[in-house]
Amino acid sequence: MKLLCKNIIHLVILIVIILLTGWILILKSEPGFDFREFAFLSLTFAVLALVSMAIIYKGRKKDPDTRVMYLLVALGIKFIVDLVIALIWFFVLKKTSVSLVILFFVLYLAFTLFSVLHVLKILKYKLL
Repeated sequence: MKLLCKNIIHLVILIVIILLTGWILILKSEPGFDFREFAFLSLTFAVLALVSMAIIYKGRKKDPDTRVMYLLVALGIKFIVDLVIALIWFFVLKKTSVSLVILFFVLYLAFTLFSVLHVLKILKYKLL
């Protein structure tokens, strides 16, 4: 539980840094998107990373076979929901300008790297 709280704090710090960076970027230049789009997408990816972390942490205390299943389920859910978000973002909301596509993939990469690094940290503490 202590490690989960620590990782949630890291996630909140990452969200604050990303939102501040986006706000400064929008104020200093005209990137082609507004802060609402940036914040919505950032918070969506952050909530998804949080859900994925919670599933992984729930499976940490189980036996090794179940632990692997929780890890795979968390990563599978994250991947599928990311695909659904991409489908909604690009095809339903028609956010297909170059700046919005780059924004989507940069935020996706940032939060995916965060999730992968924390999964690796969990595996370092407790092997599968």
